[in-house]
Amino acid sequence: MGAERSNHKADTGLESPRPRRWRWKLLLWLPLLFVAGSVLQVAVLRFVDPPMSTVMLLRYGEALGEGDWSYRLHYQWRDLDQMAPSLPISLVAAEDQRFPQHNGFDLKAIEKARDHNARGGRLRGASTISQQVAKNLFLWQGRSWVRKGLEVWYTLLIETLWPKSRILEMYANIAEFGDGIYGAQAAARQYWNKDAARLTPAESARLAAVLPAPRRYNAAKPGPYVQRRAAWIQRQARQLGGAGYLGED
Repeated sequence: MGAERSNHKADTGLESPRPRRWRWKLLLWLPLLFVAGSVLQVAVLRFVDPPMSTVMLLRYGEALGEGDWSYRLHYQWRDLDQMAPSLPISLVAAEDQRFPQHNGFDLKAIEKARDHNARGGRLRGASTISQQVAKNLFLWQGRSWVRKGLEVWYTLLIETLWPKSRILEMYANIAEFGDGIYGAQAAARQYWNKDAARLTPAESARLAAVLPAPRRYNAAKPGPYVQRRAAWIQRQARQLGGAGYLGED
């Protein structure tokens, strides 16, 4: 009789509901596991310095995929108090002047960028430093709704679990300042053979000036664009109030 029942199920295409229930449970648990895992990930990185970022790892894989076996990543972590005070304020002046005030998303900058782009011409972005940390540290390059959604999620986590000083410290360490050159310390060593603590205001401004296209521009040998932008960044940093604008977190 048991064999007959099994044959009957096979013949009629009936399947036990138990495997289906497990599949549904798995689908329900996956989002919860992702939420818990990402929260833990961000919480740990508040105190632990990352050995590398996702962008670094992907760039290294890209170079090897192109057959560039000599490619090297230059990355040396430095705490914020081991960097020249002119560097953090230069980054804020260049990339996100409302960084101390917003909660991860600068709605005013988004509105201005949208109006500017609607008029045509060169596209303008409105990503905050917090968003850029989320993209560089956890995600991949490109445009898709999935990646944008993850960027929003990680930005919210970063702003919730980290102080502003940690966000800025992370950005100064994982931002790309040249092909394979990540972070202010590696950039200072590669370009001027000095530590990030000894960067001058002009050098800090030049590093911030190349961020829109770090593989195209060179902070050590600045062309007209980098020179103009670096001068503008220094003026903006002074108008914001210098390093004191960032305050103590």
